[in-house]
Amino acid sequence: MKKTIEVVGAIIVDNKRILCAQRGPEKSLANFWEFPGGKIEVNETPIEALKRELTEELLISVDVEEKAFESTKFEYDFGTVHLTTFVCHLLAGKPTLTEHVAIKWLYSDELDTLEWAPADIPTVKKLKLAL
Repeated sequence: MKKTIEVVGAIIVDNKRILCAQRGPEKSLANFWEFPGGKIEVNETPIEALKRELTEELLISVDVEEKAFESTKFEYDFGTVHLTTFVCHLLAGKPTLTEHVAIKWLYSDELDTLEWAPADIPTVKKLKLAL
């Protein structure tokens, strides 16, 4: 049985555009686009994990909406990812690349122009209808 990995992702919205981040070539899911975030640590709430990950990965501070936007599960060869995404608003800082190789700000109707990690695709589809 594959392990389940609990992960959170940030739908960072600014002026109706959404921040998209590209994974590096040396990482699992190399070069796919994703909503930035990461694994939930022991004794951490999803929102705490998301704030911590965004501080570490992009050097930003965000306000996270309490209600999850989408929750999906996808089985990869390395395990099952349970991804919960939240809408976030930038409070401080400018997204800076520390782990990703690229970022883009796109309107919801432009999201399909990127090759998304499979676990992120349901969120992309829902965003196209919601924003």
